[in-house]
Amino acid sequence: MNISVVGTGYVGLVTGVSLSEIGHRVTCIDIDEAKVKKMKNGISPIYEPGLSELMTKNIKESRLFFTTDHTTGFTNADVAYIAVGTPEKEDGSADLKFVKQVAKDIATHVAKDTVVVTKSTVPVGTNDKIKEVIQTNLVNNVRIDFVSNPEFLKEGSAIEDSFNGDRIVVGSDSDYAAKLIEEVNKGFGVPVYKTDIRSAEMIKYASNAFLATKISFINEVANICDRVNANVEDVAIGMGMDKRIGNKFLNAGIGYGGSCFPKDTKALIQIAGNVEYDFELLKGVVKVNQKQQALLLDKLNERFDSLEGKRIAVLGLAFKPNTDDMREAASIVVTNNLIEQGAEVVGYDPIATDNAKTLLSDKMVYADSVEDAVEGSDATLIITEWDEVKHVDLDVFKSMKYPLVIDGRNCFSLDEMKEVGVEYHSVGRPSDVKKKDYVLQQG
Repeated sequence: MNISVVGTGYVGLVTGVSLSEIGHRVTCIDIDEAKVKKMKNGISPIYEPGLSELMTKNIKESRLFFTTDHTTGFTNADVAYIAVGTPEKEDGSADLKFVKQVAKDIATHVAKDTVVVTKSTVPVGTNDKIKEVIQTNLVNNVRIDFVSNPEFLKEGSAIEDSFNGDRIVVGSDSDYAAKLIEEVNKGFGVPVYKTDIRSAEMIKYASNAFLATKISFINEVANICDRVNANVEDVAIGMGMDKRIGNKFLNAGIGYGGSCFPKDTKALIQIAGNVEYDFELLKGVVKVNQKQQALLLDKLNERFDSLEGKRIAVLGLAFKPNTDDMREAASIVVTNNLIEQGAEVVGYDPIATDNAKTLLSDKMVYADSVEDAVEGSDATLIITEWDEVKHVDLDVFKSMKYPLVIDGRNCFSLDEMKEVGVEYHSVGRPSDVKKKDYVLQQG
């Protein structure tokens, strides 16, 4: 089929490339001319493993195209995907201005019967608004059907998820449109669940909110484990063996970040508020996560009476491994606070440094390797569990002024860190060094 995808951010680009890979002729539309020029040459504007390779392949095989021209992009479209951003407003609700603009563009330019698919994460009822905008502004006498088709991709494994997902949700009030989009996605070999359009919109928010809840729950358990000398990893394994609970998203750490969980949890709270329902549980999830991002600072401030003049290495800046996404990253909270306390902060990330420089303090120093960041430091904080960090030679920590590691992602085993002589503090796991035994480093 001829498919148009509007928006070449994370969702739109992955969607367009994946659809071209299963045989569709896909045109991706974006208003950024410089960005489109790069994508035409197979250069991805985002870091996502495997994405650039699939872009290059499908461009060469004449299935994937990029344009800034809406007439070119929409004229022959059987299906038009809306995949633009829905940024968070100050009150936590989703800003739909980009979605509404795309709806107007579709209404102006489509020249044949088209199914409009909303891929962007939007509040319940948004597809009704899209329908109203398109029908009000429709130029040509064509039939338009509407589908909600939320994405469930994980940054860092989005290509893998596209072809090995758990389900594809298709919500529509038109049997014809639902069957057509089911056919469009047939090549992925992923089960399709069809429902009404509003339920599909809700599934996206409910799914992300539930996963965020699991993360905040295990982090609260970890904080209790810290106080009762239990090991949260053992607790999580024991919990996860219960099939009703499962072992996914039970890794204790310093909370969630990125473009989805923070925005979607707040948006669902706002959606509930709009119908006069107080979503108390989810408010607690958000509050716990905000507190958890500062956990390493708490542990560090317990360890030192002052951070003035201390050199602190920060390993990992992106909100998670295998992405350059800095949105809602814990590193923002941590590094800004350290600098406010007078510390010299040396950060290292294998991918996200360029993005970090646009968001973090201009007082940040950036290292070219784990080794460079750690050497001569008074303490090392681990923010992101990159493989490069998890598999580093532990002797590297001996190059510090004093081998003190505070790990926000539980990257190392307690035994191996003890064996190499590192003072090691993690999340929800026992530490050999008790508060009463601390010897504050004034050096």
